[in-house]
Amino acid sequence: MSPRVRRAPFSLAARARSFVHAGRGLATLVTSQHNAWIHLAATGAVITAALVFDLSRWEWAWLILAIALVLAAEAMNSAIEALADVVSPEFNAGVGRAKDLAAAAVLILAVAAALIGALVFLPHVFPP
Repeated sequence: MSPRVRRAPFSLAARARSFVHAGRGLATLVTSQHNAWIHLAATGAVITAALVFDLSRWEWAWLILAIALVLAAEAMNSAIEALADVVSPEFNAGVGRAKDLAAAAVLILAVAAALIGALVFLPHVFPP
């Protein structure tokens, strides 16, 4: 049996601090991760096109979901890479596989986001 873990009581101040930590992580993502810059540039282009084409609420919802998933995956990938570099600064094949898999998750979601973008925008660019 595992020992019981004593948890601190619920605190609004602690919840507020968790947002500060999340904000610091978001700032790190957007200021230091080159691939995140590419995703943010694509996000800007998508939002601009969405405004130009006056998309419906549901089209916006799909785009927001796709954008959020890609950026969240990029954040997780960056976190895994940072942790792996601390745990194993020297080359380690297993750590390399973990990094590759995390990067693959970003790629999968980025491709899915591009397909969602095509499904949303193509009917506006080439109306039937």
